[in-house]
Amino acid sequence: MKRGRVILVGAGPGAPDLITVRGARALAEADAIVYDSLASKALLDMAPAYAERFDVGKRGHEAPTLPQEETTALLLRLAFEGKTVVRLKGGDPYVFGRGGEEASACAEAGVPFEVVPGVSSVFGALAHAGIPITDRRHGASFAVVTGHKDPTKVSAETRWELLGEAADTLLVLMGMRNLAEIVTRLIEGGRAPSTPAAVVMNGTLPTQRVVEAPLSELPARAAEAGVTAPAVVVVGDVVRLRDRLAWYEKQPLFGRRVLITRSAEQSPELARAFASAGAEPVVVPLIELRGPADPSSLDAALERLAEYDALVFTSANAVRFTAERAGMRKVPLSAARAVICVGPRTAQAARDAGIPVHHIPPHRFDAEGVLEEILRALPPQGRRFLLPHSDLARETLALGLREAGAQVDAVVAYANAPAEVDAPALRASLEGGGLDVLTFASPSAARRFRELLDDTALAAARRCLVAAIGPVTADALREAGLAPNVVAPQSGVSGLVSAIADSVAAAAESR
Repeated sequence: MKRGRVILVGAGPGAPDLITVRGARALAEADAIVYDSLASKALLDMAPAYAERFDVGKRGHEAPTLPQEETTALLLRLAFEGKTVVRLKGGDPYVFGRGGEEASACAEAGVPFEVVPGVSSVFGALAHAGIPITDRRHGASFAVVTGHKDPTKVSAETRWELLGEAADTLLVLMGMRNLAEIVTRLIEGGRAPSTPAAVVMNGTLPTQRVVEAPLSELPARAAEAGVTAPAVVVVGDVVRLRDRLAWYEKQPLFGRRVLITRSAEQSPELARAFASAGAEPVVVPLIELRGPADPSSLDAALERLAEYDALVFTSANAVRFTAERAGMRKVPLSAARAVICVGPRTAQAARDAGIPVHHIPPHRFDAEGVLEEILRALPPQGRRFLLPHSDLARETLALGLREAGAQVDAVVAYANAPAEVDAPALRASLEGGGLDVLTFASPSAARRFRELLDDTALAAARRCLVAAIGPVTADALREAGLAPNVVAPQSGVSGLVSAIADSVAAAAESR
């Protein structure tokens, strides 16, 4: 029987991409995950689909929270069943996370365990707020304290008067409920009422909010701003640096909620790009990609691969589905005489599949660009081309090649189907102003989106910034009654994000 073990993994302060490489590897190997509500749910997607998932709460002292004794018992039970159990904890397991208690329970029960440190909110939230935890010009020491060991005995258990001047910088975790009392006791302990201070709420996330104030005014200012947990309180002269170092809130799309409608397979790359620009991605796949209902044409073409002068890919999806089918048929695509890809992303997908790439259009990454490149580098007259494509692909490239004297076998490598969508939730999000930007990467997604909306939701969608990844998708949006505000000049993730960022910046300047 497999011997179980427990891995205590720090999930980081909020942003899912701040988990460590080792933490991500542990999740990928997990049989079960026991996670806190402060751990990003996106991290759960790193685990195998079969892994059991247990939400134990732990958001401060808010309900629902599984008692610590029951959480520990759950960890041990799963481990005794022979499972690899990841205990996913917000921040770092050993920074006010009860990781020491859980590790001790494992040790006493004879359960093997390991600890994967995480980025604590002490460092992560402050870094994203532009506040260094130490700086030799303003503070060479720091102290970290919890705002409550026991929520009913805050004042008695923590010697706030001594902490007032114990370190240059003082950081308080889980202190929002008792902030007014904490500040009073710090001042009584000798900390000047005018000391720079700040509260960082939802640090590292697009919903991050920072309130600065002199120490004595901080509780009132935070309350006026509606700041709530989870938050980090920082007291000290290092707060003065925020004016110059607050980089995260200056990201081009900071705080915007961006709808991503691409298929589930394609959404992660776009979501990461928007998150890097400071936005909050909202992934609602409208299209599902699947193999063709009848793959016989693709199979026949693959069997004749040696007869083609060139294999042409116009999307990464075409690469993926063609490579999967070729693998099933034991046809080595690396044997193709020449491989032409529509752009860098598609070329990378080909290389990842072990397919050499010989030609990429230098400037325009669409069917027209591919046609121009072929006419320049591989004159079509008398040549034969294999063009695996979507069931909804345009005929521009195939027609252009045929007109130039080529023989073209355009075969369906994959099909588009409507994905299951919670339409009422989508409409409610639009009507409630919960989305700022709507992005579309294909005509089929544009048409599917329109099908899901009633007149009220469509009117709400028109109040958002609507972006298309290229002119063909833009035309489909116009036909659907949702004219785009932004059309990326080049297809691809970076082009779309950059075009949206430029539009947002231009709108801000005009105000």
